[in-house]
Amino acid sequence: MDTESTYSGYSHYSGRSRGSHRHGERSRDRHHSRSKDSRSEKSVTINTLPAEPLLGDSSVRGEQIQDDNWGETTTAITGTSEHSLSQEDVVRITKDLEDSVGLDCRRYFTRTLAVILGLLVFLTPLAFLVLPHILWPEKLQSCGTACEGLYISVAFKLLILLLAVWALFFRPARASLPRVFVFRALLAVLVLLFVVSYWLFYGVRILDSQDENYQGIVQYAVSLVDALLFIHYLAIVLLELRQLQSCFSVCVTRSTDGETRHYNLGQLSIQRAALAIIEHYYSDFPVHNPALLSASKSRAAKHLAGLKVYNVDGEFPAASAEGPGNNAGAGLAHSQSRAMIAAAARRRDTSHNELYYEEAEQERRVRKRRARLVVAVEEAFTHIKRLQEEEQKKAPGDVMDPREAAQAIFPSMARALQKYLRTTKQQHCHSMESIQQHLAFCITNNMTPKAFLESYLTPGPTLQYSRDHWLARQWTLISEASVTSGLKDGTVFLLKCVDFSLVVTSKKIPYIQMSEEYIDPKSHKFVLRLQSETSV
Repeated sequence: MDTESTYSGYSHYSGRSRGSHRHGERSRDRHHSRSKDSRSEKSVTINTLPAEPLLGDSSVRGEQIQDDNWGETTTAITGTSEHSLSQEDVVRITKDLEDSVGLDCRRYFTRTLAVILGLLVFLTPLAFLVLPHILWPEKLQSCGTACEGLYISVAFKLLILLLAVWALFFRPARASLPRVFVFRALLAVLVLLFVVSYWLFYGVRILDSQDENYQGIVQYAVSLVDALLFIHYLAIVLLELRQLQSCFSVCVTRSTDGETRHYNLGQLSIQRAALAIIEHYYSDFPVHNPALLSASKSRAAKHLAGLKVYNVDGEFPAASAEGPGNNAGAGLAHSQSRAMIAAAARRRDTSHNELYYEEAEQERRVRKRRARLVVAVEEAFTHIKRLQEEEQKKAPGDVMDPREAAQAIFPSMARALQKYLRTTKQQHCHSMESIQQHLAFCITNNMTPKAFLESYLTPGPTLQYSRDHWLARQWTLISEASVTSGLKDGTVFLLKCVDFSLVVTSKKIPYIQMSEEYIDPKSHKFVLRLQSETSV
């Protein structure tokens, strides 16, 4: 009932006050972004395909908020609320829609050009063979056995080329890069020039003269297919094999909590390296938890809030804007600021004790909540038993499926689990529905209580959690160098999203020189050294 009263008590004025607070924060963010844009860095954007918000987006967090008391009550919460959108929110939503439309148009335009070029490549050899039969069939020489054998060669080579192109180029797009992929564009231009050159030669030497040697025309088409196969081999070398050998070691650091990972990358451009790092981030980095970062900020604010400065001499008399009273007021403010700095420095000498005891108390609480949670889950798992096939035939009517079994034993562990998640500040990462689904999954696969608790006791990778909590719609790549240039020793760039940024630094893997030293196996001879005090 307390939660219901809290929800129903939401008023238009409180929503408007929070909206004004967010407006002030957004204005400061815009001012900060304008000051950053004045530098000489280049900022481009990497858009991921699914349009989902990242955890921490204030515009979405309020809409996806859940009941934090699911461990104590499962009563449905009803109520009415009044939401309003400011003009700035409408502009932001409109801009997001325009960006998404532009992204889709660019992706479909690129795919359309690729399809047109592919059709041109595959239809050209067939056109070379068909056009003489249409334009001058009475002048053509008969096609012998060798010529008919070339038909089979062209057919199978085109089939192999079709499968190879489908496997290499027509794969699901992983992301939308800010700049064009240089090697892929180079290969497309090369194929286009190659096909146009063959068409020009075909038009001048065969169409104009109406060549009667049909076997030579077939061999000309076979040479085109062979050249296209060699271009496809070149594409495999440039797009796939070139980047396999590790050349650089990149250090990826998350700006908020300092979480760091190291990866080895090959010869890649900056934007391709950024895409590889984002893919590694989702599978290697623990989920970003802003609640863990608020402790230090609140501690510093508490220390500064405890400082008060008093003026024992009384206030200065009012004076003109340039009078002596104004100068005296400025001096008073300066002295007050110096007094606060000195007091903060004196309190900083003893703040480490507070931090030590605060962390010790937090660790004690976590261990206590963890022990209660482990006991509660183990007791809950003892209430269910998997029935064998012969027992299922003669089982009573109260047999449950995994979903029903999970809902039956969940209330006995819900309170302990909720308190543990609140203590470790993970309550926003796990909803009641996701916990019940995980519990049903563990029951279905006959997993132990320890296996069930591993997802909550040990923070896992980002992909382990729900997509609504981690999947960013947009990453911004900030680099002083061109994003199409290759990685170099000392290259630094940033991958920025809503709540944090990834700072990437690349180091070239050094050249390793290895020498050989031969040891004769017969040289391993030993002598037993006996001393007088040695016991035998």
